[in-house]
Amino acid sequence: MDLPVDEWKSYVFQKWSLLPKSIQVTISTAETLSDIFLHSSLLLQPEDEMFLQNLSRGYLVEKDPNAPLFYREEGNKKFQQKDYMGATVLYSKMCLKDIMRAQMHGYPERLQPKMMLRKAECLVTLGRRQEASQTISDLESSFSAKPTLAAAQFQILQTNLCRLKMKAQEKESLTETFPAALTKALEDMDLKGENGQVPSASSSVSLRTDPLRGRYLVATKDILPGELLVKEDAFVSVLHPGEMPPLRHLESKWDTRVTNGDLYCHRCLDHTLATVPCDGCSYAKYCSHDCMQQAWDLYHSVECSLGGLLLTLGVFCHIALRSTLVARFEDASKVIRKLCSEIRNRDTCSPERETLVQTLTCDLGGESENKGKMLEPPVPGCDLNGKYESNYNAVFHLLPHTGNHSPEHRFLCALSVSALCRRLEAAGCYKPAAAVPPGSGSELDVWGVAMLKHVLQLQCNAQAITTIQHTGSKENSVTNSRQVRLATGIFPVISLLNHSCSPNTSVSFISNVATVRASQQIGKGQEILHCYGPHQSRMRAAERQQKLRSQYFFDCSCAACQNEKHSAATGPRWEAFCCRSCGALMQGDDVLICGSTSCMESVSRDHLISRLQDLQQQVGMARKLLRNDKPERAIQLLLGCQRDAQSFLSGEHSLVGEMEDDLAQAYAALGDWQKSATHLQKSLQVVEVRHGPSSVEMGHELFKLAQLFFNGFAIPEALNTIQKAEKVLMVHYGPWNDEIQELQKMKSCLLDLPPIPAGPSVQGPNVFFQ
Repeated sequence: MDLPVDEWKSYVFQKWSLLPKSIQVTISTAETLSDIFLHSSLLLQPEDEMFLQNLSRGYLVEKDPNAPLFYREEGNKKFQQKDYMGATVLYSKMCLKDIMRAQMHGYPERLQPKMMLRKAECLVTLGRRQEASQTISDLESSFSAKPTLAAAQFQILQTNLCRLKMKAQEKESLTETFPAALTKALEDMDLKGENGQVPSASSSVSLRTDPLRGRYLVATKDILPGELLVKEDAFVSVLHPGEMPPLRHLESKWDTRVTNGDLYCHRCLDHTLATVPCDGCSYAKYCSHDCMQQAWDLYHSVECSLGGLLLTLGVFCHIALRSTLVARFEDASKVIRKLCSEIRNRDTCSPERETLVQTLTCDLGGESENKGKMLEPPVPGCDLNGKYESNYNAVFHLLPHTGNHSPEHRFLCALSVSALCRRLEAAGCYKPAAAVPPGSGSELDVWGVAMLKHVLQLQCNAQAITTIQHTGSKENSVTNSRQVRLATGIFPVISLLNHSCSPNTSVSFISNVATVRASQQIGKGQEILHCYGPHQSRMRAAERQQKLRSQYFFDCSCAACQNEKHSAATGPRWEAFCCRSCGALMQGDDVLICGSTSCMESVSRDHLISRLQDLQQQVGMARKLLRNDKPERAIQLLLGCQRDAQSFLSGEHSLVGEMEDDLAQAYAALGDWQKSATHLQKSLQVVEVRHGPSSVEMGHELFKLAQLFFNGFAIPEALNTIQKAEKVLMVHYGPWNDEIQELQKMKSCLLDLPPIPAGPSVQGPNVFFQ
């Protein structure tokens, strides 16, 4: 979660409520972040730290000598259940160091070959090829030197050794191929032309600033759909822990569920099953030894002992700490000197101090007022040459909107950062590289203010790093895809993009690299716009405004919001009710009347909403049957739901489309590709109404339809759908998207097939071959 755990939030809010009114007023009216931090840190008591420490102990992040045996046994269970991915993840939790300790402390000689085999397997998995090769060689020598091994035992060990040697060879080949493929993918994402002002952007865009919109990007020429506009590495990113409850919420000491932390590298976010665990903690895992070493050098040497505390304080605190740790390796001295100066002068009221307050801590009035001021350099975040780079200077100048946060929230963030600073000071593990001038307070006070600024920045400037995860039945090769949040990162250039509920760009990720592509044609001089989450195809205008106001502190006036103000009372087509008598759309607020002038039907909105909720429950039961491999019963229930829906829901209602999609899944599970494709095509009509024909949602649905046609051997339909899906997905993701790669493989396979002779079994262009 982004913010601290609920127990800590409740504790801090209660502490705030019990503070004397005068102290509350002092903190509430503090003019600068340094005042807020320093006043709050004085209120952090030993009992507060003890409470937080007890919460942190609930997370199992330290090495446990008994864990490898447990995970091996659980992995064996998963393997027997044919859950190979789950087994692989659990086996990877077994630490190589445990094997080495056993070797050093008198492990029984008769079991040594088996243990050495496990050691070699771990080394192969970790990609440590030379050590693996040496261990395999030692094993072979051991077999030669010990002819006393029983024949059966020798045969088993010899067979496993042969398999391991083959795996090592495959791993070596894969290690050589995979970086090349990733490098090729990133090269294909090269920006068009060099942008001297914003190096992470293409030459097709330019950075502008004005008092109303602040900093923003505009097109310097006409831009076509699919053109790459921004390619930016995250300044820092933190893997989202997902469902990782503390131990007090679990029945077992160890958690066997597979989370993002088991499947993705904690540094580069690459997907991996065979993770390399940190030597010092059980939480951080990496895709390779190199990634582990880079993370250790940059930040994990400090974070390693703080895993439980960082999980308790939330992702925003973790990113704030990591940002300041990474800044140690940049020339952040100018930024730090400014921050120190602001702290040193906090008790004065000179004009110089006012300028520092406005420039560095972003005055409490909000973004628009600050962004329009002419600073030195003219655009905040740029260097003296006017270049805006993805570095700590740009991160530091992202706006925290301090005055828009409630006093309670500011106190929560300040007290949390103070507790983190105390822990760092006690551990003696935080040594910033940039020198802090005398008289500016302790080093940790300076960096504590910086961390508080970052925590407050993140509510408006954090970027969810997402990935497309595929799920599907084990019985067939049709997959469903859903976008899931993988991590949270800071992307200073992407933070320049203003919001629109109907944006003209699409954002996607490869590992921790973000790409922004034009999702439609953008004319020269038009602003480059990004959706912050509330999209017109997912929320009504009132809901979007509430979301944007509460999280981002502004009212949206984009074209989509303006158009919706003047739209008819029917609401979005994907939420519309229809008349039970004539089928026309119903209109109105509390009481809906038929939109047909020849029909007098009316009904209360509450009644229809109640019917909709009942129907949604029935559909939910059908989905449960699908998950439990009971597609026939799910189909019966869904067909009944369809008949009920026809009497009060518009044919373009989102639930109608979802039911068609569920029926497509059920028939696919039965191998009836033709019926499955028929229902999915009906679902596509609803998706197109809601999201548009060129939307990324449409692309994912076309991908599924292509799979159905492919599996049903409907060659013309498959090729046609593959072409449509490629065209849509290419705009949003570029050529190296996984789904595009899969589509190209399907197309190649179909084109390589020999012509099918006409015969009595062929009934027309829509025939499916089972």
